[in-house]
Amino acid sequence: MSEYHVAIDHLASPDPDTPEQQVETTYLGVVDQAHVDEVRAIAKLKNSPRWVKEHPHIEGAFMVLRDDGDLDVYVPAGAPEYRVYDPDPDAKTKIEGVDLPRGATAGPSYISGVVKFGDQSIGGTMDYPAGPPRVVWHTTESPSGAGYFTSIAAYLIRVASEPQVIYDPASDKIGQFGPLTQSARALQNDGTRRTNREGRVCIQVEVLGKASSPWTKGFDPAKKPNFQKLLAAARMHGVPDVWPAGKPLATATAVAKAPRNRTTWQTRGGHFSHGQVPSNSHWDPGAIDTSIVPGLAVVTKPATPTTPTKPATPAYEPFPGTAFFHGGRHSAIVTAMGRRLVAVGCGRYSTGPGPNWTNSDRESYRAWQHKLGYTGSDADGYPGAKSWAALKVPKV
Repeated sequence: MSEYHVAIDHLASPDPDTPEQQVETTYLGVVDQAHVDEVRAIAKLKNSPRWVKEHPHIEGAFMVLRDDGDLDVYVPAGAPEYRVYDPDPDAKTKIEGVDLPRGATAGPSYISGVVKFGDQSIGGTMDYPAGPPRVVWHTTESPSGAGYFTSIAAYLIRVASEPQVIYDPASDKIGQFGPLTQSARALQNDGTRRTNREGRVCIQVEVLGKASSPWTKGFDPAKKPNFQKLLAAARMHGVPDVWPAGKPLATATAVAKAPRNRTTWQTRGGHFSHGQVPSNSHWDPGAIDTSIVPGLAVVTKPATPTTPTKPATPAYEPFPGTAFFHGGRHSAIVTAMGRRLVAVGCGRYSTGPGPNWTNSDRESYRAWQHKLGYTGSDADGYPGAKSWAALKVPKV
């Protein structure tokens, strides 16, 4: 029968001069599989104050969120140790040989009044500071409430998946694991591109709640001052009130079918769901209300194919008949005809085309007939129906 090491993680401030909430671990010993089965069964009971979270990196290990704020940790005996990695403070300084600007952002590093969890060292400088700023919204897939706020924080620290911000919509509690101006740890990389370091800022927010039951339902932002501070901080960093990839979707199936557009993610600032980030497998935060998490869904849809409009048929003067062209005829049609003859290289005018039919018009038209290949009496200088149609005299 399997055995498990058991410990309790508790967040506390070890020193009044260091208000950050540090993880204190108390080792409790070894338990057997029967005990573990009982723990899991209790957590599944309706209205149980316990909530199981599987360890994302150690097979068989799990943690139990408690509503009193502590975190129970169960790790199979003999399981390989998972090392919580140190943050990489260095950023990429060149992309395709181009130096990037590295100026400081105008927004705050910390939201006023937050609880600080851990040592506030979770990431480093942004890789793409020339890119637009963004906020990424996650859900913890757990109950909400003040007690879970602390136990979830302990869980995120233990598994090294800290965002910058954790927020509980039930109690309006807000905390930070690191400065908004540095990267977090809550996103998977997109190949070699570090999504946690995308843009001038990439503020990631873990909201206590479940994607299947959006936390914005029944949520009144007017009564949540810390939530308002969070939005204000994002705006101070230049994050626009838009959802560039569209509204967050309501189901895992819908997210799986939707494209995670790299161009949109890399070039557009605004609010994104975890499920919209390239190469990330999660679908949270569900269909949250974008009038509460502010912004218009501005995803650009491909243009609907339309039937090409046929060009309008040019209006040409109909053939007025051979009798129309005789000495003394005065008409704007004669002028239009003369201009076309000049345009096709057949003008034989000394003073230019005019409204009176003259011998110059006849000689010019004879040159047009010759150009078309007519000879003899067919090239007498008087327009005929076929040569007139070929000349395309504009309608006057």
